[in-house]
Amino acid sequence: MHVDPYIVLGSAVVGLLVGMTGAGGGALMTPMLILLFGVTPSAAISSDLVAAVVMRPIGAGVHLRVGTVNRRLVGWMVLGSVPAAFLGAYLLHVMGDAKAAQDNVEIALGVALLIGAGAMALRFVLDRRAGNTRSAPVHSLMARPVPTVAVGVIGGVIVGMTSVGSGSLMIVLLLFLYPAIGANQLVGTDLTQAVPLTAAAALGAFAFGHVEFGVTASLIIGSVPAVFIGSLLSSSIPDRYLRPAITFVIFASGLKYVGLGTAALGWTLCAILLLAALIWLAATQPWRKPPAPERHVDAGDPAEPTDG
Repeated sequence: MHVDPYIVLGSAVVGLLVGMTGAGGGALMTPMLILLFGVTPSAAISSDLVAAVVMRPIGAGVHLRVGTVNRRLVGWMVLGSVPAAFLGAYLLHVMGDAKAAQDNVEIALGVALLIGAGAMALRFVLDRRAGNTRSAPVHSLMARPVPTVAVGVIGGVIVGMTSVGSGSLMIVLLLFLYPAIGANQLVGTDLTQAVPLTAAAALGAFAFGHVEFGVTASLIIGSVPAVFIGSLLSSSIPDRYLRPAITFVIFASGLKYVGLGTAALGWTLCAILLLAALIWLAATQPWRKPPAPERHVDAGDPAEPTDG
């Protein structure tokens, strides 16, 4: 079993993003293994799923400890997602052209994520203008069982058919289903519900996939401490910083699923970050000094001494 230090480094970067946003693991980790390190697709998917069984509980544990998980939402989502994951695998099996079916599902998922990322960005701007802080306590949210189970079913079917993509899509759906939920609570709830779902998918990977234990070990070594640090950040940093990060990762996932090449994806994301930085600079103008506060002298104050 050979541990690749470059895979360790790459998985650390992805693990940090997963811990901070709850999304992007499958969309970023699997393509990284295939395109950058030459791992076969079946081995990349299977090894990533098995590593996620170790990685995601770490992030979920951090959020459970600080109280940013709605256990009722987790329960309803798991009720739909775990059996739906097996349904997705069965649907993929009965389809005549499995590769074509999987590609079509991933493209549809990518379009949905791009639309969702745009809607999240618009909602973030509207919330900022309206002063909505999304600071409702996570345990005060009233669960809506039927639509929450439906969110789990959708995510589970996608995991069963593509092995990736559930975290990003579930976060988008949860955000609009529960508009009062804060970003850190959103990440904590999604990371926790993904634990049994990932475990179910990993069992399938062990049974039918091709797990390379050297790759899996490299992923675990890099991603576990990184997802721990990312989860600490996501459980404590303000909503106004976390939500743009979530939107950015979901947007990157969507671009990857619709078929954008690795080099084009990298340049596109760099351009977006540069544009966002320019917009922030133009809006805040941090180089300008704030005006000095005016001094008001009351009539009853003693007169200031004068010369002469």
